[in-house]
Amino acid sequence: MDNTFIVFALPLTLGYLLDLALGDPRWLPHPIRLFGQAIYFGESRLNKGKFQFFKGMIFTTLLCSAVFIIFHFLSLFLFQTNTILYVLFTSLFVFYGLANKSLIQEGKEVFDTLKNNGLEAGRKRLSWIVGRDTANLNENQIRIAVFETLSENLSDGVIAPLFYYAIGGLPAMMVYKMINTLDSMIGYKSAKYFYFGKFAARLDDVVNFIPARITAFLMVLISGKWTLFTFVHKYRNQHASPNSGYPEAALAGIMDCRFGGSNVYHGKVVEKPFIGTNPRNIENDEFRKITSINHTVTFVVIVIISATKYYIHCYF
Repeated sequence: MDNTFIVFALPLTLGYLLDLALGDPRWLPHPIRLFGQAIYFGESRLNKGKFQFFKGMIFTTLLCSAVFIIFHFLSLFLFQTNTILYVLFTSLFVFYGLANKSLIQEGKEVFDTLKNNGLEAGRKRLSWIVGRDTANLNENQIRIAVFETLSENLSDGVIAPLFYYAIGGLPAMMVYKMINTLDSMIGYKSAKYFYFGKFAARLDDVVNFIPARITAFLMVLISGKWTLFTFVHKYRNQHASPNSGYPEAALAGIMDCRFGGSNVYHGKVVEKPFIGTNPRNIENDEFRKITSINHTVTFVVIVIISATKYYIHCYF
């Protein structure tokens, strides 16, 4: 057997293990910060005057193309020059592309802060990871917000990057991360970004279409509550995003709780449709179940990708 499978699977495994071990320490330089700086630089100069939609579309296309070209040729050069350097380079950026441990850590910080330091501290800590205004949330609303965020970001921050690594290697994974970063920075319906960020937001919807559904499917599958497939089908469209409703519905079903309802974004009240019917209180120790779900889904996806690649390598 040649080393094609090994140089695909080894960086995937090492990057996954690095994420498990390190998460996203704030002291470590991160390429997503460079993506953010590039987006801010271009947006501050282009998002003005006429033709904002077309300027945003061209800007998004250029950034994604640049990321693909850079990572494609870097990967090709290292692969042809030194296999060990290629594996190390790819492993590092797979690690950068995953966010499971950091997502879990951030959610746990909110739960722990709420438990140990009280409501005001919990509200403030939650504001670090969500876009909604947190000043008037009660304890249960804070915990529900964490659940919603973790379910959505299991898809966006973990399963989607792995999906694109599977189908296009590191260049595709990094392009996905650029699209996702664009959406998080300019993909808003506010007056400032409505036209300029519209193409990036729609592109993010497209690239997350399959990963969101895979995520929800696996969440239900590993829960063992297979009747929840009907629950997900019922509530999947109770969200403004065409994708986020899938993993959120899966988690609401697994936890037998209710997401959605009234929230405030940038001073404006937004009434979200409910996902689920049980408005029960979430207990602090239930966070452990979320941790188990996220880690299990991620591990299963790693195994599926590796096994599929091995099968294709051996038989085609």
